[in-house]
Amino acid sequence: MILVALGANSDGPWGPPRAALQQALLYLDRGGITLRRASRLLVTAPLGVTGQPDFVNAVADVETALSPEDLLARLHGIEREAGRERTLRWGPRTLDLDLIDYHGLIRRDAPPVLPHPGIAGRIFVLAPIAEIAPDWRHPETGLTAPAMLERLDQHGEGRLL
Repeated sequence: MILVALGANSDGPWGPPRAALQQALLYLDRGGITLRRASRLLVTAPLGVTGQPDFVNAVADVETALSPEDLLARLHGIEREAGRERTLRWGPRTLDLDLIDYHGLIRRDAPPVLPHPGIAGRIFVLAPIAEIAPDWRHPETGLTAPAMLERLDQHGEGRLL
């Protein structure tokens, strides 16, 4: 299973965040990538930098023969097409695509780091994974997304669209 997290909280060339995620899902179903399924959209408060709009998030399950490096490069290309500028860490963005898991691969030495190191603390990743792949297990801990959600302090639960 290959999981990609999607997020946006500012308007860009593809429109408002909700439209940007819908457009990104179309891009995740072409050019050697097949979209298998996607979660509903979830609205969550921003992490890190406050005073910015809420994020719209989702997770997609995709298939591809691309290597993790090539897939990450493709994801970054999609972000650029959506107007993403990497200026402020944790700041507003027109589109953010993160490679969360690539067939359970564990690696820490080179990009992309897998599984994504922020999974366990992010409801906006765990809730969508629990929706589309409740039996998925974190490659290092063996915990399912629902089990990880139970452990998470759910101070920012989010709301489904």
